Amino acid sequence: MNITDQIALVTGANRGIGRQFVLELLDRGARRVYATARRPETLDFDDTRVVPLRLDLLDHDSVVAAASAAPDVTLLVNNAGIATGAALVTGDLTEVRREMDTHFWGTLDMVRAFSPVLAANGGGAIVNVLSALSWFSTPGSGSYSAAKAAEWNLTNGVRLELAGQGTFVQGVLLGAADTDISVGYDGPKIDPREVPRRSFDGLADGAIEVIVDDWTAMVKASLAGDPAAFYARLAGLLGTD
Repeated sequence: MNITDQIALVTGANRGIGRQFVLELLDRGARRVYATARRPETLDFDDTRVVPLRLDLLDHDSVVAAASAAPDVTLLVNNAGIATGAALVTGDLTEVRREMDTHFWGTLDMVRAFSPVLAANGGGAIVNVLSALSWFSTPGSGSYSAAKAAEWNLTNGVRLELAGQGTFVQGVLLGAADTDISVGYDGPKIDPREVPRRSFDGLADGAIEVIVDDWTAMVKASLAGDPAAFYARLAGLLGTD
């Protein structure tokens, strides 16, 4: 896919990686960008091609309304997410469920609502913004990691199911980006602008999975080995061994 003249919808577009997706779409010549947020009044893009929409992934009616308001979409970017920090065993189950409701059920709701739209417009593409934490967990990331793991395999599943209608599905995986969601993280962070750049370059090349940074590449490579060795190395890096 070439971004020029595409009509895109980006979830969680008011800040962080979502905002960078909108800006990169505009830079690459998108014809229209539906920028969504739970509070669309927080969107501040100075470009007439940007159409603000209210969208809450936990509100099915707002998902349906967004699909109705944006019937011309050819590219869906599922970026919106949360990080509650809830522990799986001792954490608040409401927060654990909110992680899964956002990353898995919310993303699936978007895919189900927009797949007929994409089909009607020639197939198009879906980009799901995932995480290196789809493949491992750390202290404090249990519920987030579990939800992102579910979203990663959701991405693989819908890719197969939507291939027949010509919809291309891409997963984008990264470690920490310098955004509000990682404000308490002291490790290295990438520039969030790199995420849409790598994603769209990957769309142009037909890449179904895009690895944004070296950390994520290392994590993926470790999956073929003994997980005990990876977690021992991780403990050393985190200072928890």
